[in-house]
Amino acid sequence: MKKILLSAIAVVALGTAAKAQDMKFGVKAGVNISTYGGDIKDRDSRAGAHVGVLAEFKLTENFAIQPEVVFSMQGADRKFTEGTTVTEDEQRLNYLNIPIAAKYYITEGLSVQAGPQIGFLLSAKQEGTETSPGASVDYSNDNKDAYESVDFSVFGGLGYDLPMGVFFQARYAAGLSNILKDANVGDSSDFKVQNNVFSVSVGYKF
Repeated sequence: MKKILLSAIAVVALGTAAKAQDMKFGVKAGVNISTYGGDIKDRDSRAGAHVGVLAEFKLTENFAIQPEVVFSMQGADRKFTEGTTVTEDEQRLNYLNIPIAAKYYITEGLSVQAGPQIGFLLSAKQEGTETSPGASVDYSNDNKDAYESVDFSVFGGLGYDLPMGVFFQARYAAGLSNILKDANVGDSSDFKVQNNVFSVSVGYKF
């Protein structure tokens, strides 16, 4: 499945490049505010970072396709109580994301953008503290096996390009797939959790 998707992305990129009137390459970096969607309770957002490379293929004066490869720090924080025990938990998920943005320039420099994204899980780490009367226990473990290796999402946002090549970008990506490998949680056989990420970037195209 991964090979098919990557092949499809390569075909789209090559086909777009062949038709492009103008082509630029670039780099970008920025901040993520990520959390979970779906059935999980007591979730909270966590801050992370992202950094990546991109290519913009201008097909017409107003329309462009922009594939990217981005390292993205995601996950969520949780705080919940069971009996007399309070747990504060941080789940760190690192992905290699490949978004493909369709961009429409409303005016010179200002664009709306949207598209699909496929993400490949690189690592997953859980850290937290369990506090009960008279005791506090810290824990940390690698739990990559609990998560699916591939994540699908869609995104939308805005971008603004300055004449000298610097650009700014804001996007929201909503997860489509269940990121948990084992959906049997408690009494539920259909427990779903998705990645939701708001990101702000600054970059440079040349």
